Amino acid sequence: MPAKPAPIKKSAKAAKKEEPAPAPEPAPEPVPEPAPAEPAPAEPAPAEAAPAEAVPAEGAPAEAAPAEGAPAEAPPAEAPPAEPAPPPAEPTSEPLELGVEDVNDTSVTISWRPPATIGNSGLDGYTVEICKEGTADWKAVNEELTVSCRYVIKNQTTGDRLNIRVVAMNPGGRSPPAALPDTVLVREVVDRPKIRLPRYLRQRYVKNVGEKINLVIPFSGKPQPTVSWTKDGQPIDTKKVNIRNSDKDSIFFIRAAERADSGVYEMCVKVDSFEDKSQLTLQIVELPGPPSSIKIVDTWGFNVALEWTEPKDNGNTAITGYTIQKADKKTGDWFTVLEHYHRMNATISDLIMGNTYVFRAFTENKCGISEEATVTKTSATILKTGIDYKPPEYKEHDFSEPPKFTTSLADRSTTVGYSTKLLCSVRGFPKPRIEWMKNQMIIGDDPKFRQINNQGICSLEIRKPGNFDGGVYTCRAKNQHGEALVSCKLEVKQPVIVEK
Repeated sequence: MPAKPAPIKKSAKAAKKEEPAPAPEPAPEPVPEPAPAEPAPAEPAPAEAAPAEAVPAEGAPAEAAPAEGAPAEAPPAEAPPAEPAPPPAEPTSEPLELGVEDVNDTSVTISWRPPATIGNSGLDGYTVEICKEGTADWKAVNEELTVSCRYVIKNQTTGDRLNIRVVAMNPGGRSPPAALPDTVLVREVVDRPKIRLPRYLRQRYVKNVGEKINLVIPFSGKPQPTVSWTKDGQPIDTKKVNIRNSDKDSIFFIRAAERADSGVYEMCVKVDSFEDKSQLTLQIVELPGPPSSIKIVDTWGFNVALEWTEPKDNGNTAITGYTIQKADKKTGDWFTVLEHYHRMNATISDLIMGNTYVFRAFTENKCGISEEATVTKTSATILKTGIDYKPPEYKEHDFSEPPKFTTSLADRSTTVGYSTKLLCSVRGFPKPRIEWMKNQMIIGDDPKFRQINNQGICSLEIRKPGNFDGGVYTCRAKNQHGEALVSCKLEVKQPVIVEK
């Protein structure tokens, strides 16, 4: 076993070097620049003192010594300048638009929107709290904060009514709670409410004054929905409108419609927090009143210019036109001169000279024509004036035309003993005289030839031609304005005799 090494004696300088410097006294406030320790004791020994220090024997553990050239203990670090204290954390405002999305027999699904004001500390999440109806014991249903704006409250008892609220959390604490205005009944909604508005009620429903209105509007929903009606946002006057609800439909009934019954009616069916709404626009119309006024603006020749104004009462519907009538003061009979007329002025023409006329106007809408009319306060007299009638002069048309062949003769060939016919057509006025020629010789009344002229169609029939009947045939048409000629060649062939 090796002998234990003897302790090493150190020089006074080295011992003084290893002695730690005394710690500075704590100051009540941080000192900007503390005084450094005396450097003299911490100076390393001079070079000639180095051999005086004993070197530990080989294998002996060396005592820990500070690094060469380092002081025994570092001076305290320079303290940073003081920073201003941060403002205190503030909670957020309450969450917005808290509502129920779904309810069944064991859970309630709610949703909301983030707060309008977040503050300087941000937003850590939300806590959802519930309280059964009739108690004040609010409990959080989420163990950890939720960052989603939608939460499903699970494991509830069917039939309980719950008050629900949501609180936003951040380092500043809890925000004001956002609570549902009504309690939520935990039960399964088998069928959400739905109004099945008939197609003809999806547009404006128009009825005449005095007519009966009986509308059946079906709906669905389980459990049994509650039905409510409003008119222009206000409750319905049950003295004028009768509403009868069954488990499947709602009956809207008015015994005799009046103008005041016009408006926008809204039907609402509701099952717990779920509802469906539909609007019905009802318009009650009647015949319009007559135009406010009508006057004669001008009279000239056989014409009278009229102008009128719109009626004070349009019957609660648009005006579709006007009907204008005239009456002769001699007879007093009214005759319609304009019907379904859209403008507010008109000119009445073709009046009888010497007569005096008055005019009246009716108003029209989709219900019909107004019962009364507005009559002009003045009359219009068509004055007699001297009129010289000069019949128009017509120039007689000259239909004279020289002969002209519209169809020429065509060359023909025939066989001896077989009759043939030549045809052409001609026009002209006066009617031209027709002559036939053979080889420039007028045929005349030769019985071998038959000449026919019918409505400009000229024909020459050659009866049983012989060997000498061939040649050039010419048709000549002639009247007092001129003449025209057409020619053709006729060839007469010998029959072919076949020898046996």
